[in-house]
Amino acid sequence: MRYLGVLMRNLAAGPATEPFPFGEAATPKRLRGRVCYDPLPCTACRSCEQVCSGGAIRFDRTAEGLQFMLWHDTCAFCGLCAFYCPTDAIRLTQDWHLAHTEDRKFAMVETGLIPTIACAECGTAALATAPAADLFGHPPTPDELERLRPYCPRCRRKKAAEGRRP
Repeated sequence: MRYLGVLMRNLAAGPATEPFPFGEAATPKRLRGRVCYDPLPCTACRSCEQVCSGGAIRFDRTAEGLQFMLWHDTCAFCGLCAFYCPTDAIRLTQDWHLAHTEDRKFAMVETGLIPTIACAECGTAALATAPAADLFGHPPTPDELERLRPYCPRCRRKKAAEGRRP
């Protein structure tokens, strides 16, 4: 008969779990959720692809440019890609709503494209990536990054060196 006392106490106290499918649940402050990719600050260093423990990140060269793909089905949400990204092009959000049915597994993909452009100086085909920070003797300003974006890597080095001269 002792179980009736426990049952009555639990009924009076209410549920101890989150009401998730039927209501909103609290999100922890430092949760590592859905991965978000922004191709604008990306330098195409591909360090995120190298450190991805689940092999979820892949870069493919296409006719349009460099295609970024991240499969949320194989992502372990470890955060290594965001940690090693030198430009914060990859970050983890607090969005944890990733549950889906089996037929939607191929829709759980984060994509981005770094387009191929013709260099404004020499005309060679190059990726429109953000210039690497080591071209500057200081943290680059957004204006400096945008000024060097339309050039190929060789011309970027020349233009950055011209900008450093007194």
